[in-house]
Amino acid sequence: MASLSRRRLILEKALATADSVSSYLALGLALLMLMSSVWEPSSAVEAREAIHGAKLDAGGHRPCDELYVVGEGETLHTISAKCEDPYIVERNPHVNDPDDVYPGLVLQIIPSRPK
Repeated sequence: MASLSRRRLILEKALATADSVSSYLALGLALLMLMSSVWEPSSAVEAREAIHGAKLDAGGHRPCDELYVVGEGETLHTISAKCEDPYIVERNPHVNDPDDVYPGLVLQIIPSRPK
């Protein structure tokens, strides 16, 4: 009889331990899910900055990919100088007025000098 109650006590302790471990694992999993929804990998940040033209290369020039998103305060003249593309208006027929450039406008850029 003592052996049976001892086995029961061990079983109850094992179940209590398993319950607490599973609770901690569930809490850890929820924390990982929350962190992954908030955290952004550095490669995604770099890709977004490259599209917006925010990074400088070693020579101090802004890299201009084939697609360029106009930023706050930029004009076609400044973009043309930064990207070394004097034919921005000709390559972008959706730009009707060169003075009507706004943040978020997407332009096709072909630098005259290779990267």
